[in-house]
Amino acid sequence: MKKEEIIEERENLILKSIVDRSASRPEADSLVEGPVILVEKSSVFVDLSPFGTGIIYGREFINAKDIIKKISLGDIIKAKVVEKENENGYTELSLKEAKQALTWSEAEKAIKAKTVLDLKIKDANKGGLILEWQGIQGFLPASQLKADHYPRVLDSDKDKILKELKKLIGEKISVMIISTLPKEGKLIFSEKDNNPEEKKEILSKYTVGDELDCTVAGLVDFGIFLKLEDGLEGLVHISELDWGLVDDPRTMYKVGDSVRAKVIEIKDGKISLSIKALKENPWTEFEGKLKKGDIIKGVVIKYNKHGALISIKEGVAGLVHNSTFGGELKLREKLELGKNYNFQITLFEPKEHKMTLIHLE
Repeated sequence: MKKEEIIEERENLILKSIVDRSASRPEADSLVEGPVILVEKSSVFVDLSPFGTGIIYGREFINAKDIIKKISLGDIIKAKVVEKENENGYTELSLKEAKQALTWSEAEKAIKAKTVLDLKIKDANKGGLILEWQGIQGFLPASQLKADHYPRVLDSDKDKILKELKKLIGEKISVMIISTLPKEGKLIFSEKDNNPEEKKEILSKYTVGDELDCTVAGLVDFGIFLKLEDGLEGLVHISELDWGLVDDPRTMYKVGDSVRAKVIEIKDGKISLSIKALKENPWTEFEGKLKKGDIIKGVVIKYNKHGALISIKEGVAGLVHNSTFGGELKLREKLELGKNYNFQITLFEPKEHKMTLIHLE
């Protein structure tokens, strides 16, 4: 197009815009659509009949350069109104903002449709994972992770949680959008199936007392996680692994091991299990045989903040308190780990698995 023709075309556009001003123009932030009628080095003109002519120029032109390169005369484009009418009578438009607005709209549709998205984990923080969809950053809270990815950390230690979450960076994860925050430019994701009724139905298959064949899915300092079925795991706390003292669950099991366990609690959508409940209770051997005041021989198996644990049989142990020695250091001087000593029973409740002792010189 020659220079004279471009000038004439622009004059015609201005005249047309003036004629069309009488029509009610679209308000700022609304989305409009129309054919491209002129493309210049730094401007794009769009026919917004009957409201006049739209223009993309200045910063908006620079921001959308990659999109504008692909535009041809006659193409129908969607844009967002930045200014209802500028000093030249044009409606100022933004292609980039329109694209973002459409993306937010698509996100809302994805929420309603419960669309499952496979996204790569970009980063992690102490609260969860960072993902990205359609150029928009999103957050997946740790609470919205399925059991397979949930950070198995005792006492919710944030540093340990972050360490576990960072192991997932680079992996792909199937998620759903559950909330949009356009003002913050952020999406909220969930890996969980957000159907409480469905989860309730899955859990309803299990009752306290059930004995189940499971597979070890995870090992942590405070116990092991057992897979009951796809998407459902239960925890065996370290205290429920065995009647004997367990310092590290990893010395007893490995991931993939087949284990039989008993359901001991179902609460807040979580299942607690016990392995020792299916083993013979060693305390029953001493019911009616031992009582307060009896003298027994025992071996020191562990120190703790209260004193020393004394075992009289695998799985049956009692506490000698620090106070009976006048302090922790004195107790440890007198009672060496692994050595046998004579003790007197001061409390014996086998049904409660409780026993306290005093050391006899």
